[in-house]
Amino acid sequence: MTSEAVDAAHSRPAGASDELVEANGKFSEALEYLERVRGHLYSFHQLIGRCDLLLDDVVDGLRAAGRDDLADRVQDEVLGRNVLAGRWTFQIVEEFDEGYYAAFRDMEREVREQTLDGRRHVFEAEMKQRRRTKGRRGHEATPEDTRG
Repeated sequence: MTSEAVDAAHSRPAGASDELVEANGKFSEALEYLERVRGHLYSFHQLIGRCDLLLDDVVDGLRAAGRDDLADRVQDEVLGRNVLAGRWTFQIVEEFDEGYYAAFRDMEREVREQTLDGRRHVFEAEMKQRRRTKGRRGHEATPEDTRG
């Protein structure tokens, strides 16, 4: 690998090996996947909430159609029901955020601080330098380089 980076904020600290830069790059990638997982979890939370709120209209419609028996069952058995044992989705989101998500983010930060002086995306910055065509428009290292 190369130790050239696009700017000082993304440069490899002195003594950081290829293995450390690559391991941090993988951790960063894993964190990006975790962020996507978290987004899906929040989508799950909002979608379930919307489903539950729509049941109000279902109950009203069944009652208006004279099907109080079914309206009562929907209201008693499904509306407001826990998604998991003892939990609505807000509780799942909170437990995830305060548990796995927080531990993962904290560990990624600690590894980065102890091995790369806290610098983010060093692996990607070096990859950018290897892959871009220096001197070609659209391949500048930084936004400042576009202001010729």
